[in-house]
Amino acid sequence: MSENPGSSPRPPLPPFDEAGARQKVRMAEAAWNSRDPERVAAAYSPDSEWRNRDEFVRGRDEIVAFLRRKWAREQDYALRNDLWTFAGNRIAVRFQYEWHDEAGQWWRSYGNENWEFDELGYMRRREASINDAAIREDERRIFGPRADGDDAGIPLR
Repeated sequence: MSENPGSSPRPPLPPFDEAGARQKVRMAEAAWNSRDPERVAAAYSPDSEWRNRDEFVRGRDEIVAFLRRKWAREQDYALRNDLWTFAGNRIAVRFQYEWHDEAGQWWRSYGNENWEFDELGYMRRREASINDAAIREDERRIFGPRADGDDAGIPLR
Protein backbone atom coordinates (compact mmCIF):
# COMPACT_ATOMS: atom_id res chain seq x y z
CA MET A 1 0.00 0.00 0.00
CA SER A 2 1.17 3.52 -0.77
CA GLU A 3 1.41 6.04 2.00
CA ASN A 4 0.40 9.65 1.47
CA PRO A 5 1.36 11.36 4.75
CA GLY A 6 -0.84 14.40 5.26
CA SER A 7 -2.80 13.73 2.07
CA SER A 8 -6.54 13.91 1.94
CA PRO A 9 -8.55 11.27 0.10
CA ARG A 10 -8.94 11.95 -3.62
CA PRO A 11 -12.42 10.67 -4.52
CA PRO A 12 -13.74 8.70 -6.13
CA LEU A 13 -12.04 5.96 -4.14
CA PRO A 14 -11.54 2.32 -5.02
CA PRO A 15 -13.11 -0.11 -5.39
CA PHE A 16 -14.52 1.65 -8.44
CA ASP A 17 -17.99 1.33 -9.87
CA GLU A 18 -18.60 2.47 -13.45
CA ALA A 19 -19.52 6.03 -12.49
CA GLY A 20 -16.43 6.39 -10.28
CA ALA A 21 -14.13 4.94 -12.95
CA ARG A 22 -15.55 7.32 -15.57
CA GLN A 23 -15.11 10.24 -13.18
CA LYS A 24 -11.44 9.31 -12.55
CA VAL A 25 -10.83 9.10 -16.32
CA ARG A 26 -12.35 12.54 -16.92
CA MET A 27 -10.49 14.06 -13.98
CA ALA A 28 -7.21 12.74 -15.38
CA GLU A 29 -8.04 14.06 -18.85
CA ALA A 30 -8.83 17.52 -17.49
CA ALA A 31 -5.61 17.63 -15.45
CA TRP A 32 -3.43 16.53 -18.37
CA ASN A 33 -5.13 19.05 -20.69
CA SER A 34 -4.19 21.80 -18.24
CA ARG A 35 -0.54 21.10 -19.12
CA ASP A 36 0.29 21.99 -15.50
CA PRO A 37 2.89 19.44 -14.32
CA GLU A 38 2.31 20.16 -10.62
CA ARG A 39 -1.46 19.74 -10.97
CA VAL A 40 -1.00 16.42 -12.77
CA ALA A 41 1.62 15.14 -10.30
CA ALA A 42 -0.66 15.92 -7.35
CA ALA A 43 -3.01 13.10 -8.47
CA TYR A 44 -0.24 10.51 -8.07
CA SER A 45 1.06 8.93 -4.88
CA PRO A 46 4.44 10.25 -3.70
CA ASP A 47 6.01 6.90 -4.65
CA SER A 48 4.08 6.47 -7.91
CA GLU A 49 5.80 4.42 -10.60
CA TRP A 50 5.37 4.98 -14.33
CA ARG A 51 6.34 3.35 -17.55
CA ASN A 52 5.76 5.82 -20.34
CA ARG A 53 6.88 4.36 -23.67
CA ASP A 54 10.49 3.40 -22.88
CA GLU A 55 10.97 5.76 -19.93
CA PHE A 56 10.59 4.82 -16.27
CA VAL A 57 9.62 7.50 -13.75
CA ARG A 58 9.25 7.30 -9.96
CA GLY A 59 7.76 9.85 -7.59
CA ARG A 60 6.19 13.26 -8.00
CA ASP A 61 9.44 15.19 -8.62
CA GLU A 62 10.34 12.91 -11.54
CA ILE A 63 6.75 13.14 -12.84
CA VAL A 64 6.96 16.95 -12.89
CA ALA A 65 10.34 16.87 -14.67
CA PHE A 66 9.05 14.33 -17.19
CA LEU A 67 5.93 16.39 -17.97
CA ARG A 68 7.93 19.60 -18.40
CA ARG A 69 10.12 17.85 -20.99
CA LYS A 70 7.08 16.27 -22.65
CA TRP A 71 5.11 19.48 -23.06
CA ALA A 72 8.15 21.46 -24.21
CA ARG A 73 8.36 18.98 -27.11
CA GLU A 74 4.63 18.22 -27.59
CA GLN A 75 3.27 21.70 -28.19
CA ASP A 76 -0.47 22.54 -28.10
CA TYR A 77 -1.12 19.10 -26.57
CA ALA A 78 -4.81 18.11 -26.35
CA LEU A 79 -5.98 14.74 -24.95
CA ARG A 80 -9.07 12.54 -25.07
CA ASN A 81 -9.39 9.53 -22.73
CA ASP A 82 -11.96 6.73 -22.96
CA LEU A 83 -12.63 4.26 -20.19
CA TRP A 84 -11.78 0.77 -21.45
CA THR A 85 -12.47 -1.29 -18.32
CA PHE A 86 -12.15 -1.27 -14.53
CA ALA A 87 -12.03 -3.65 -11.57
CA GLY A 88 -11.31 -3.02 -7.91
CA ASN A 89 -8.54 -0.40 -7.73
CA ARG A 90 -7.56 -0.61 -11.41
CA ILE A 91 -8.68 1.28 -14.51
CA ALA A 92 -7.65 0.78 -18.14
CA VAL A 93 -8.08 3.56 -20.70
CA ARG A 94 -7.47 4.10 -24.37
CA PHE A 95 -6.56 7.57 -25.47
CA GLN A 96 -5.54 9.82 -28.30
CA TYR A 97 -3.85 13.16 -28.15
CA GLU A 98 -2.71 15.62 -30.76
CA TRP A 99 0.25 17.96 -30.71
CA HIS A 100 2.81 19.54 -32.98
CA ASP A 101 6.56 19.63 -32.82
CA GLU A 102 8.76 22.74 -33.07
CA ALA A 103 8.88 22.37 -36.88
CA GLY A 104 5.06 22.57 -37.04
CA GLN A 105 4.44 18.87 -37.88
CA TRP A 106 1.20 17.66 -36.30
CA TRP A 107 0.99 14.25 -34.65
CA ARG A 108 -1.78 12.07 -33.28
CA SER A 109 -0.59 9.79 -30.49
CA TYR A 110 -2.61 6.64 -29.84
CA GLY A 111 -2.28 4.58 -26.70
CA ASN A 112 -3.46 2.49 -23.81
CA GLU A 113 -2.79 2.98 -20.14
CA ASN A 114 -3.21 0.77 -17.10
CA TRP A 115 -3.72 2.58 -13.81
CA GLU A 116 -3.60 1.30 -10.24
CA PHE A 117 -4.80 3.41 -7.30
CA ASP A 118 -4.01 3.37 -3.60
CA GLU A 119 -6.69 3.35 -0.89
CA LEU A 120 -6.82 7.19 -0.82
CA GLY A 121 -7.55 7.44 -4.56
CA TYR A 122 -4.04 8.47 -5.70
CA MET A 123 -2.60 6.72 -8.74
CA ARG A 124 0.35 4.63 -7.63
CA ARG A 125 1.13 2.95 -10.94
CA ARG A 126 0.76 4.07 -14.55
CA GLU A 127 1.84 2.02 -17.55
CA ALA A 128 1.49 3.70 -20.95
CA SER A 129 2.01 2.26 -24.42
CA ILE A 130 1.93 4.96 -27.11
CA ASN A 131 2.37 5.17 -30.89
CA ASP A 132 2.64 8.38 -32.92
CA ALA A 133 1.25 8.99 -36.41
CA ALA A 134 2.06 12.11 -38.42
CA ILE A 135 -1.08 13.97 -39.52
CA ARG A 136 -1.79 17.06 -41.59
CA GLU A 137 -3.13 20.06 -39.72
CA ASP A 138 -6.46 19.71 -41.54
CA GLU A 139 -6.79 16.15 -40.18
CA ARG A 140 -6.88 17.36 -36.57
CA ARG A 141 -9.96 16.53 -34.53
CA ILE A 142 -8.94 17.37 -30.95
CA PHE A 143 -8.97 21.12 -30.35
CA GLY A 144 -8.31 21.68 -26.67
CA PRO A 145 -10.06 20.39 -23.56
CA ARG A 146 -13.36 18.53 -23.84
CA ALA A 147 -16.43 20.75 -23.60
CA ASP A 148 -18.82 20.20 -20.69
CA GLY A 149 -21.34 17.53 -21.63
CA ASP A 150 -19.19 16.13 -24.45
CA ASP A 151 -19.34 12.38 -23.88
CA ALA A 152 -18.38 11.37 -27.40
CA GLY A 153 -15.96 8.48 -27.65
CA ILE A 154 -12.87 8.67 -29.79
CA PRO A 155 -12.77 6.97 -33.19
CA LEU A 156 -10.22 4.26 -33.86
CA ARG A 157 -8.45 6.29 -36.57
